[in-house]
Amino acid sequence: MKVSISSLHFKSDVKLEEFVREKVSKLPNLFDGVLGCDVTLRLDAATNNENKIAEIRVLIPGNDLFAKKQAKTFEEAVDKSVDALRRQVKKRKEKLKGI
Repeated sequence: MKVSISSLHFKSDVKLEEFVREKVSKLPNLFDGVLGCDVTLRLDAATNNENKIAEIRVLIPGNDLFAKKQAKTFEEAVDKSVDALRRQVKKRKEKLKGI
C-alpha cells in the first residue's frame, strides 16, 4: 500500500511520519481493496491548543473514504482519524456483503 504524507505550515519529523505510517498500515487488514492513503498534517491558525489537524483519504475502488480530525497533538488527531476510517471501512465492507 502506498502512503503519501504531506505537512503544511511546518516540517514533520521522522518519528511523526513513522507513527502515521504504522497507524494507516493497519487499514488494509480490515479491507482488501485499499490501494493507498493520502495523509495531510497541518497546523491551524486557531488560538486554542487544538490546532493540529490530520486529514486522511483512503483510496479504494469506487468512492474514497475520508476523515479529518483536530486535536492537541498530531498523534491524537491521527488516532481519531484512523478510528473514524475503521468505522467507515467496516460499513463499506458490510454494504458490499449486503448485510
